[in-house]
Amino acid sequence: MSRTNKIIYWVATGWLSLGMLSTGIAQLLHTKQGPSGTDSTDHLGYPLYFVTILAFSKILGVITILMPKFPLLKEWAYAGFVFIMCGAALSHVAMGDGMSDIFPSVLLLVLSLISWYYRPAGRKVILSPANK
Repeated sequence: MSRTNKIIYWVATGWLSLGMLSTGIAQLLHTKQGPSGTDSTDHLGYPLYFVTILAFSKILGVITILMPKFPLLKEWAYAGFVFIMCGAALSHVAMGDGMSDIFPSVLLLVLSLISWYYRPAGRKVILSPANK
């Protein structure tokens, strides 16, 4: 892996982790304000228990992506981030919200994809010739 790819990976992964962790903690604490607060999910029509599920999913996903080894689990974490952020962005679009509400979800979606694409070989699932 080239030095440039490592830098891209760690910058994207760092910002992704910070974004997911901060919104996960805010959702876990059921804060009212902000793009990840319960006011936002109330506006979107989601129940409070759903916010708690999202919070735990985000926090566990960040832990999974940052820890060494377990490449298959990392694939699931990245997939979960993509599903969560697509769902968030599409929910805001469906409610007619502006770009200021949609942008954080799209940004975290893009960071998830960049981090996944540039991840080092040790963090990828490697198929044996029999599984190809």
